[in-house]
Amino acid sequence: RRETDTMDTFVDSSWYFLRYLDPRNAEAPWDRAAADHWFPVDQYIGGVEHAILHLMYARFFTKALADLGHLPDGVQEPFANLFTQGMITKDGAKMSKSRGNVVSPAAIVERSGADTARTYILFIGPPDQDADWNQDGVEGVHRFIGRLWRLSAEAADAADGAGAEQPADVSGDDLALVRKAHWAIDKVTADMSGRFAFNTAISAVIELVNDCSRARESGTADPRALRFALATAASLLFPFAPHVSADAYDRLTGTRVWEQPWPVADPDLLVSDTYELVLQVNGKVRDRVAVPADATR
Repeated sequence: RRETDTMDTFVDSSWYFLRYLDPRNAEAPWDRAAADHWFPVDQYIGGVEHAILHLMYARFFTKALADLGHLPDGVQEPFANLFTQGMITKDGAKMSKSRGNVVSPAAIVERSGADTARTYILFIGPPDQDADWNQDGVEGVHRFIGRLWRLSAEAADAADGAGAEQPADVSGDDLALVRKAHWAIDKVTADMSGRFAFNTAISAVIELVNDCSRARESGTADPRALRFALATAASLLFPFAPHVSADAYDRLTGTRVWEQPWPVADPDLLVSDTYELVLQVNGKVRDRVAVPADATR
C-alpha cells in the first residue's frame, strides 16, 4: 500500500494556522476569501524553543504562499505580534519525569482548587521570564482568594439585599477605598491590555483586597464603599479565578459577573489629593508621610 504520510512534522506546523481559516473546506486547504478576511494572525504566543525552527519555517511557507497568490496582497509575515513566555522550573531545573520534579496540577486542584492553580501560575512572575515553582506561593494565593470570598460573603450577608453600586457621598477613608478600587481597575486593565502582565494585575487586586480587609477590621467603614470595592475586586479577579470570583460577585450584586461590562476607571478618582512622601536619611528610609498632592518643594 502506498504510504502517504511522508512529510516531516515541521511541514504541518508551518501552515496549520492557515487551515484554521477554513477547516471544513473539502476542496482546498483554504478559500482565498477566508484568508483575505482573517490573515495574518494577530497575536502568536509560544515558547522560546519554537523561535528557531517553527517560526522560521512558518515565515518561509507564508512568503512562498504569498508569492503564489494564495494569501492577501502585501502579506509577507504570518504573525503580526509575537509574545514568548518564560518557563516554569522546579528547584532551578526544567521539569521532567526523569528528574522526578514535575508538579501535578491535578494535585493542586484537588487540594486547593482550580482557581488557586490558575492564579498562582499567572502570579508567579513576569510572563516573559522563567520562574521557579514555590509551594509557599501556592498557599499564599489560596489564602488571598479565600480572604476575598469571606469578606464578600460577610459584606453581602450584612447588606440584607442591598447592592454594590458605587456610593456618591463618601469621604475620608471611605473615599480612599473607592479611589483604590478605581486605581485597581486602571492598573489591571493596562496590565492585561497587550502586555500580558498578569502578575502585576493580580498584585493590584491583592492590594485592593488588603485595603478592604483593613477597612472591615476598622469597624467604621461605610458598608457601601466596602461592598463596591469588594465587587470591583471580584470582577477584576474573574479572568484569573473565575469560580470564586463569580460566586463572590453574585453574592454582592445579585448578578452574573460575565454578563456585566468590564469596569471602567473614573479619571477624576485616579487623581489623589495626597501622595506618599518617603523620608530618607543617609540613604535609609526613616518614615513615610502623606502630603498634599499640590505641596510646594
